Amino acid sequence: MVTLLAILLAFQKYTSKDKEPFPEVKFIAAPSVSANLSDFDPNILNREQWQKLGFSEKQISTIIKYKDIVGGTFTSKEQLKKCYAISHEKFEELKSFILLPEGSEKNNPKYSQSFAKKEIIVSKKFNPDLFIAQEWIKMGFSERQAEAILKYKSYLGGSFISKEKFKECFIISPENYNTLEPYLLLPRKTPENFKASGTQYPIKPKVQYHPFDPNHLDADGWKTLGFTEKQAHTIINYRNKNLRGSFKNLDDIQNCFVITPEKFQEMKPFIKLNPEMMIKKEEIKQEKTDFSKTDLNTITFKQLIEFGLDEKSAGSIIGFRKKLRGFVNKQQILDTYNIDKEIVQKLISIAPLDTSGVPKYTLADAPEEWLKDHPYFKYSADKIIFYRITYPDDKKILKFLKLKPEHEEKMKLYLK
Repeated sequence: MVTLLAILLAFQKYTSKDKEPFPEVKFIAAPSVSANLSDFDPNILNREQWQKLGFSEKQISTIIKYKDIVGGTFTSKEQLKKCYAISHEKFEELKSFILLPEGSEKNNPKYSQSFAKKEIIVSKKFNPDLFIAQEWIKMGFSERQAEAILKYKSYLGGSFISKEKFKECFIISPENYNTLEPYLLLPRKTPENFKASGTQYPIKPKVQYHPFDPNHLDADGWKTLGFTEKQAHTIINYRNKNLRGSFKNLDDIQNCFVITPEKFQEMKPFIKLNPEMMIKKEEIKQEKTDFSKTDLNTITFKQLIEFGLDEKSAGSIIGFRKKLRGFVNKQQILDTYNIDKEIVQKLISIAPLDTSGVPKYTLADAPEEWLKDHPYFKYSADKIIFYRITYPDDKKILKFLKLKPEHEEKMKLYLK
């Protein structure tokens, strides 16, 4: 036993080798969105910019809706943090880049101090709309503050509009505003029609209305009435396509969706339609169709609807007639698929059928395209084309086709 143990011990020492320790595992952290971030004002971000910050479409919609709920502007980081679409982890990641005060001025006494580290120096009156970043920095603002002021101006549409709006810029403390206010070359009050939207919002001059015929106005003419170029082209398209070239009455103008009720009331006293176009609403209604004089081969989709058919039935009849190149007898109409047979029976008992315009051929000279597309011929088209090379006679071709009697009878309806 001692000898055996000695042999095993010797064998173990002989076969064992020093092994290197297992290398330490190091995990590579996923790149953070914040690595590519720079300072930003959440009040002026569009959807694409929010998306670049790592938010989904649904989260972005929630943030924008929340912004509207709080008055259209985020006033502090504390307020933005309350938006439930922004998780705590995401907010902490973005927090240091957000150009907003920590809390509202009311809840954060240090707010005004945090943005007034330098004394603001101003010596003459100036228009802040014309200032670039360097001029704001020269006045005493930091580079970040200057950038935020310019972004706020862009959010308003490229102009501070008024002293009231200038005062609302969060980066300018009340003390700094009081220093600047006497020197600002801006109106004191904000125009009533102003609405900040985060996009360009030029101040529109008051429109000087004059009598006009809306049927004679081009795009430039509509623009002089206060509409944008896009709105002007929309109105012209509405007039030319939807109304077939002209406004018939005031209701036609009012129904154009880009003309608001308020705008219509402004324009109404100056609208001068040609008397021939001023037709009362009741008069422009389509005259009732006299179906006793309406050919079933020319009856329209709208007339079929007017008679009482639903869209599915009317569409089936028009589609089948087009394939046949016209009905030859009224039974074909009644045999159409997906129709209300009761109403169609009533229609064909009233309306006439003119077959003079329906094309007919012999099997020997029928165009190949017609044969291959016509519902009654297309399944035998290749055989007809083959047989007529040798036998240019309809009777012989029909004999070779060996059709069922009912199918042959349908073919004969369109044969000379």
